[in-house]
Amino acid sequence: MSDQIRLLVVEDVSQVAQYIRGLLNSQSSIKLLDVVTDGSRVLKLISELRPDVVLVDALLQGRVKGMALVEHIHKADSRVPVIVLTVPQQPVVASPEHGIHGVLSMPFTGYELVTRLQAVRQAAATAEHTGTARMVTLFAPKGGVGKTTLAFNLAVAIGQLGQRTVLIDGSLQFGDMRALLKVPLETPSLLDLPTDRIQESDLQDVLWRDPSGIDILLAPPRVEMAEMVTVRDLEKVLSLLRRVYEFVIVDTPAVVNDVNLAFLDASDTILEVVTFDSTTIHSTMVMADAFRMIGYPPAKVRYIVNRADSQGGIDPETLQRALGRKPEHYVGSGGALVVNANNEGIPFVLADPTAAISQDVMRTAGELVGRGAAAASRR
Repeated sequence: MSDQIRLLVVEDVSQVAQYIRGLLNSQSSIKLLDVVTDGSRVLKLISELRPDVVLVDALLQGRVKGMALVEHIHKADSRVPVIVLTVPQQPVVASPEHGIHGVLSMPFTGYELVTRLQAVRQAAATAEHTGTARMVTLFAPKGGVGKTTLAFNLAVAIGQLGQRTVLIDGSLQFGDMRALLKVPLETPSLLDLPTDRIQESDLQDVLWRDPSGIDILLAPPRVEMAEMVTVRDLEKVLSLLRRVYEFVIVDTPAVVNDVNLAFLDASDTILEVVTFDSTTIHSTMVMADAFRMIGYPPAKVRYIVNRADSQGGIDPETLQRALGRKPEHYVGSGGALVVNANNEGIPFVLADPTAAISQDVMRTAGELVGRGAAAASRR
């Protein structure tokens, strides 16, 4: 995949077209192929010019209107991702299954334009080279919410449901999963994989086989090694893992950076962990706005309330209003079971499968597996 993005713009308002040209003049990472004013010419141009991304104005006039053109491109199965340009008064929701891979609302800056193009192109490239595996990334904008423990136990639970599962420790600096499972420092990490062509046989020498039955791709053993992992490396690894496994679970740190965005962009589902804590709720609301700006469809982000039985005086309806909807998953507090299991480096879902928290996690795993099966049947 070339680093330069080939862009085709479909825009019939000359001022907007000129504005986009101006924003891209100093951008060597974006090559503007053409600005088209007639939607009826676009399918032919896509075939001739082979753009990486097409930007379509939702308000495009003429024989083929903007949203109708998006539908035509989608039905033509051109495999080129489309970003819809719109205005706040006429919002559009990103929906890759309907051919809308991203949304950009006017007015926008050059940074927003380039960032959106890169995110959409990267997601499309990842999807093109991946298999049918379902990728779920656990994320939280604030630490201390139990995300790593949930990621480990959720991966084990999915494995118990008969799905071949791999867990990625995305906390590249501090190796949270390595610490939780008490894995020796000399155990290989994703840095031990080749940087050019990765083969399935390479995985066998690097993956940690947990006694619970899942495979784990560990983070580097030292903080400074995290800088050696590039987004391109991750794309190659994810492409291979999604061909080999049925479920890929990723545990990420509480930060927004290029690496985390690579995981989030490639995910089928972002499972955002939230607790009944005012600062956590505030940070979650901030990230909801960020996800909308990136162009993630609402269905991509699902909320899981951890320690759901420890409300700390916060009304559940207050949480629902803050999130804008009812959370999809709830997990109670495990108390001594969770503490003891973590201290021993074992999953609590296996230490006591009958415990309420284990049942909560198994229920969540079943719902995610069911969603994965439903998505696969639509492909």
